[in-house]
Amino acid sequence: MKRKNSIEQSFKVAYDYKLFFTEHLFSLENIMFHDVLFSYGNGNKTKILFVVDEGVHKCHPNLLKEIEVYCNAHQNIIGLRDILVVKGGEECKNDHGNVTAILKGINEQGICRHSFVVVIGGGAVIDMAGYAAAIAHRGVKLIRIPTTVLSQNDSAVGVKNSINEFGKKNFLGTFAPPYAIINDSHFLTTLEQRDWISGIAEAIKVALIKDEVFFNFISKNATKLANRDMETMDFLIYKCAEMHMHHIAQGGDPFESGSSRPLDFGHWAAHKLEHMTNYSLRHGEAVAIGIALDVTYAHLINLIDGKTLNNILDVMEEIGFDLQIPLKSEEEVDVLLNGIEEFREHLGGELTITLISGIGKKHDVHMIDLKKMREAITMRKEISQQKLSC
Repeated sequence: MKRKNSIEQSFKVAYDYKLFFTEHLFSLENIMFHDVLFSYGNGNKTKILFVVDEGVHKCHPNLLKEIEVYCNAHQNIIGLRDILVVKGGEECKNDHGNVTAILKGINEQGICRHSFVVVIGGGAVIDMAGYAAAIAHRGVKLIRIPTTVLSQNDSAVGVKNSINEFGKKNFLGTFAPPYAIINDSHFLTTLEQRDWISGIAEAIKVALIKDEVFFNFISKNATKLANRDMETMDFLIYKCAEMHMHHIAQGGDPFESGSSRPLDFGHWAAHKLEHMTNYSLRHGEAVAIGIALDVTYAHLINLIDGKTLNNILDVMEEIGFDLQIPLKSEEEVDVLLNGIEEFREHLGGELTITLISGIGKKHDVHMIDLKKMREAITMRKEISQQKLSC
């Protein structure tokens, strides 16, 4: 009997995850965390390993005790095994020791694929801890509790986990949807002003490529956002997260197998600038600069007019972003421009850079005029308060 030359099969896997909104998650009066675990285990006890951002612990010194008291109060459902405190910020993604520490905790505490890692922190810690959970036992379930504007409205609501390697942001990583995300607005109250502002860049990004009405909301409320109006921020986070999750679910490419990644608008330069400044720039700050650069370039190649460009720059500056590019030499400009090819390599396939042809109008290009981009960089280096004439 002659065999065939190949065997082919296809299958689909459905992923479900939910984003919850609350305040004071570990207050004994708040049953949300209990209910999330109860729904997973159908009333059975589930083992939990917590990973907490050191910066969050410092700002909320009673948090660890609150977690212990809460878990003990619901010990029939929640099996607390340990709480690990890890350094936060982008540095945590540069040190493999942090991943190893979490893997060690997963191993020593008997965390299996029917257990949970629950990570509480900013986007970098959530990225790093999510990567560790994804590679342990080929995937330990994850609950994300983001504590910054940027992680609550963008990074933590996605399906990606990563650490940095070879001087490249997010070089190592996985696609692994979390079981749930829980946004607790109380964590935002202790953010430094630059961290409060930083996350707004991702909302501006998604508004510019998808929703003019949302951008107009941000424009109208720029001063309120800068002045830390919580009601305005709550809506911005909800709307941005909703659009982000809808893009992942309805965009047809949740695991980014194609070359187009519109949610990375402004990010080719942002990723490179973060590395070039040794991550002294917050991610959102770098994204704001990257957006400003790309809309300036879009103006120079006649995709948008000067009025649209000035409108975008005005809104970002009113919120409090410094949009000047922190480069000192032509050699550094060359290094930044190398980020275009690194971005293509990271995506794979042909180069695809998302620009805009108007507010709310995404426009992908597959080549960059380096002379024009150099001109845009020069303009962003030199122009601060001065605006282009319309």
